[in-house]
Amino acid sequence: MFSSEIRRMLIQVISSWQVIAVTVVLIIYIFIVSSVARIYNRKSRSSHAASIPKDKKKKEKSGTSAPPVTDELGLEETKK
Repeated sequence: MFSSEIRRMLIQVISSWQVIAVTVVLIIYIFIVSSVARIYNRKSRSSHAASIPKDKKKKEKSGTSAPPVTDELGLEETKK
């Protein structure tokens, strides 16, 4: 499918130090980002559960009714 000349050139490009260096840097970057995301998610889950007061949980279970829905501008339709 490829001629031998194109195949040799492709091998040279892939094995060049610039391509290898950029690949290594990208792998390190992805590793650091995923590690930080894991640490952040671990902290946010534990702090989020602790930040919800118990009274709020009880109020949600007690079934308080929502306020009536009104027009955003407070305008009512009038009949003529």
